[in-house]
Amino acid sequence: MFKKILIANRGEIAVRVIRACKEWGISTVAVHSDVDRNSMHVKLADESVCIGSHQPSSSYLNIPALLSAIDLTGAEAVHPGYGFLSENAKFAKMLEENKIKFIGASSKHIEMMGDKIQAKKIAKENGLPVIEGSEGGVNNVVEAKNLSKKIGFPVLIKASGGGGGKGMKIVHNEEDFDLLFATARSEAKKYFGNEEVYIEKFFQNPRHIEVQILAGKNRTIHLHERDCSVQRRHQKLIEETPSPVLNDKIRNDLFEKTVSMVSKIGYEGAGTVEYIYEDGEFYFLEMNTRVQVEHPVSEMVTGIDIIKEQIWIAYTGETALEQSDVNPRGHAIECRINAEDPSNNFQPSPGTIAMCNQPSGFRTRVDGAIFQGYKVTPYYDSLICKLICHGRNRTEAIQRMNRSLDEFVIDGITTTIPLHKKLLNHEKFIKSDFNVSWLDNEKIV
Repeated sequence: MFKKILIANRGEIAVRVIRACKEWGISTVAVHSDVDRNSMHVKLADESVCIGSHQPSSSYLNIPALLSAIDLTGAEAVHPGYGFLSENAKFAKMLEENKIKFIGASSKHIEMMGDKIQAKKIAKENGLPVIEGSEGGVNNVVEAKNLSKKIGFPVLIKASGGGGGKGMKIVHNEEDFDLLFATARSEAKKYFGNEEVYIEKFFQNPRHIEVQILAGKNRTIHLHERDCSVQRRHQKLIEETPSPVLNDKIRNDLFEKTVSMVSKIGYEGAGTVEYIYEDGEFYFLEMNTRVQVEHPVSEMVTGIDIIKEQIWIAYTGETALEQSDVNPRGHAIECRINAEDPSNNFQPSPGTIAMCNQPSGFRTRVDGAIFQGYKVTPYYDSLICKLICHGRNRTEAIQRMNRSLDEFVIDGITTTIPLHKKLLNHEKFIKSDFNVSWLDNEKIV
């Protein structure tokens, strides 16, 4: 096994990776910016290296500084977590060239699936249903508008080079097209350095379903699906597994097609294939070539540590698991706890945590990196921790989550905990009568 792994990330995911490494007996190296020197991931790691200032471009996105930290500490491998450089093909390739193992997809597969247009083409070639839209990028507004009229409004304009809701615009009519097309291209250029966009049919009432996979040279397996349909402006808030809206026939068809596609492209590592699901049909959306924020719900129902499996695949090239080893039980729900003020248009809420009481108890898990006295800075993503609860069924999982949210106390900053309490007790959530547009169309806060 690897002797030393550098974690090229921060916050809760860095802590999560460090814990998995410790269970393997692997030494860990934390990297941090100047404002993160007292963070939990730094305290838990065996070694730490300051790689720059608070600006991500000067630290967590600073490839030369990371390569220097790897060289300085003698790390054999790098785990990128999610975000930052986790899907950066250039970084992965530089590590490959320097004989440092990147615990993630190969640079080839990151590049292949990171381009949304190419990924859609690959999915279609390998038997996955895809959303009606442009065959490639469209940079001419007249051409894009004519195609949109042919598809039929509303349509979605999406950035070719990235996701997360950036460079994405819904166009409901021809009159608004020119402005939104220009805005989407501008955002795409700003966030991804690539102004290319493409057009897709927009679904009015879809669910967001994704399939977790683990793949090695020997086989590809799935860890069933997650339902990530509780979203605000394309940002996930609550995830659960299994999806309450899939039947076994649709579920098994989804798994078979997903595993087949991932196997055919020769993918290795952990990954997630995401779909839009509406009216009994599913359509390929994208593939994330990294671990997901919501991976703990899959771990809770399967009992499989996805991070440890990632590390094992990176070391051996093979997955030790067979599909018969995956036997999910019960239901799991995850609430993302953000340092945001839902009553003030979800504005970030940085500050010092004056008091912190985290819930515990039967089948209750908190993935986080916060503690009393921890300073939440305004420089990074507002996600500060995740609360995951498991039950024998969905009803019990909701009950356990409600109890856990009541126990969760974070004073000194504003968080989304009160919002989650409202959502968990909303009639539509309890009945699973919602879609990805629910929170954008209905005032909850």
